[in-house]
Amino acid sequence: MTKTSNGKLPAIKTAIPGPKSREIFNTEQSFIAPGRQRISLLAGLAFDHGEGATLTDADGNTYVDFFAGVAVASLGHGHPGLAQALANQASRLIVGTFATKERAEAFKLLSEIAPANLKRAHLYSGGAEAVEAAIRLARSATKKHEVASFWGGFHGKTGGVIGLIGDESKQGYGPLQGGQYTVPYADCYRCPFKLTYPDCGLYCVDFARQQIKMSSGGALAAIVAEPMQGTAGNVIPPDDWMPAIKSVAKDFGALLIADEMITGFGRTGKMWGVEHSGVTPDIVTIGKGMGSGFPVSGVLLSDELGKAEPFAKPSASSSSYGGNPLAAVAVAETIRTIRRENLVENSRKIGALMLSRLMALKEKYEFVGDVRGRGLLIGVELVRDLKTKELLGKAVTELIFTECLKRGLIIMGYFPKIRINPALVITQAQAEAGIAILDEVFAHVRDHVDWRHA
Repeated sequence: MTKTSNGKLPAIKTAIPGPKSREIFNTEQSFIAPGRQRISLLAGLAFDHGEGATLTDADGNTYVDFFAGVAVASLGHGHPGLAQALANQASRLIVGTFATKERAEAFKLLSEIAPANLKRAHLYSGGAEAVEAAIRLARSATKKHEVASFWGGFHGKTGGVIGLIGDESKQGYGPLQGGQYTVPYADCYRCPFKLTYPDCGLYCVDFARQQIKMSSGGALAAIVAEPMQGTAGNVIPPDDWMPAIKSVAKDFGALLIADEMITGFGRTGKMWGVEHSGVTPDIVTIGKGMGSGFPVSGVLLSDELGKAEPFAKPSASSSSYGGNPLAAVAVAETIRTIRRENLVENSRKIGALMLSRLMALKEKYEFVGDVRGRGLLIGVELVRDLKTKELLGKAVTELIFTECLKRGLIIMGYFPKIRINPALVITQAQAEAGIAILDEVFAHVRDHVDWRHA
């Protein structure tokens, strides 16, 4: 297996998927229900272990991982410090909502890195649960009930937030919760108003203000916004967009909830996505990379906001699994490691390198329409035509995904809006190896595929 002083590099030994992967995958498919993640179904792989920013399958093939469980594995795979901390805690105490030394440490560390004055926290199990809690808090504080979100946004699939999803994936589940509205996000590459930043004067913000005014019942409690949108394709808005959205919230007497599930904990080259714009949100929702794989999420809030009732009443904002001892250890160890190993800076440095390499691919390949990113949150948009921006077809993008796998790269490239979000521990050698594979696959598509029509 290939190694350098900077860690493992791709090493493919068998057909992809190999025989052991196929056997395990097929066995699981005999019992697992439909609806699993598309990336796992397309790959057909079974993984045995991981190390840092690489994964090794059951057949011994090693891949550079640009996926990281959708930006979850912030410390990478198999991090020895996290593994040892979880093992030690598992042998002592796993469940319970009573105070422990470990949970006290987790909350203390969260308060030290939290944006501005958001020094209080609640812990939960999943992202949607945390967003629902944030909305309950906003309703408690404002005594209003309506919520606005954005086109392209994603905040979970539970009943309380599914209506906030900013695309058609929420359709087919029956009536959506009332009092929820979606307005255009600052996706400047695909501006719905066909305008150009900065000459547009952030027209999308003015439109959002008018849309909320005309569509709502006048009882807006919160605006929920991702500082940078993940599910929509790692979309990066202008830095002045978030402050403008906070001004909209203020106009309506509402709170700004920054959904930092994806952008928090160093992902964007800063500890928090909101740091790029300088905005101070009223509430922050956190998850994914905060536990580096352990299922934990949370809400950050101020002392004053935390007093709002009914949210502040005993048991009103609790969760059976939220903040259990294992979760607390995962949070604390992840924060300590991010600080100790200088991973926010690594995210900024390696992300900038990857972005420059991908910009070169944009000049090289006619179907690369847009490249954008902050830190290790990078988006690449593939199009049939640079002028019309028609997205590349499904057959081509799924080919890109499988061809990358054959060469040792796991990437969310099966949609035309490619999302690149590797572990924060990725090395320069691994990042360059992954980009080189993507370059090779793009060349294959250019030379051997009728990509304009497929």
